[in-house]
Amino acid sequence: MEKIMNNNVYPIFDKMMTRADKEKLLNQHGLMVWFTGLSGSGKSTIAIALERELHRRGLLCRILDGDNIRSGINNNLGFSEADRVENIRRIAEVGKLFVDTGIITLAAFISPNNALRKMASDIIGKDDFIEVYVSTPIEVCEQRDVKGLYARARRGEIKDFTGISAPFEVPEHPDISLDTSVLTLEESVGKMVELILSKNKHKEL
Repeated sequence: MEKIMNNNVYPIFDKMMTRADKEKLLNQHGLMVWFTGLSGSGKSTIAIALERELHRRGLLCRILDGDNIRSGINNNLGFSEADRVENIRRIAEVGKLFVDTGIITLAAFISPNNALRKMASDIIGKDDFIEVYVSTPIEVCEQRDVKGLYARARRGEIKDFTGISAPFEVPEHPDISLDTSVLTLEESVGKMVELILSKNKHKEL
């Protein structure tokens, strides 16, 4: 069927391009790689290095973290319990849009309990969700804390600080655990690349 507009002929399309169309174009399978762990554990550091390595290998990625989420789409949220839940929900919904476009999305958020992470997984879809527990011990995280957040939390100056005055639930069944007090950055990235490539092998593009 055709429609004439301004003396030009335009085809009418009855549906949008599919995820499969976009993945074929990119020659990759969209995934959500969800890094969880304490502040200072190394989540963002690994994500940034991983993005560079995947880019070098010809894979398109997008990082989501507090800097680009809290300053934009979630700039109207505070740190109440309800706002923390909504923060993760929005992140997952945005991530799903990237994943459905075939983009490997790297999300680095404390997301301190299993219920929040399950919500994110349910939104994204279990088959497209990789949970990465950056299991660096809190003692090491505190040593790395150049902003002094842990010290302020221990003095009671910051309320509900995860790991000090608020709990962190260890993931029950993460797809991979990375302890950056034991693994080098290169080793952590290498393990992640291996896992992501194994997921992409299952897709015929």
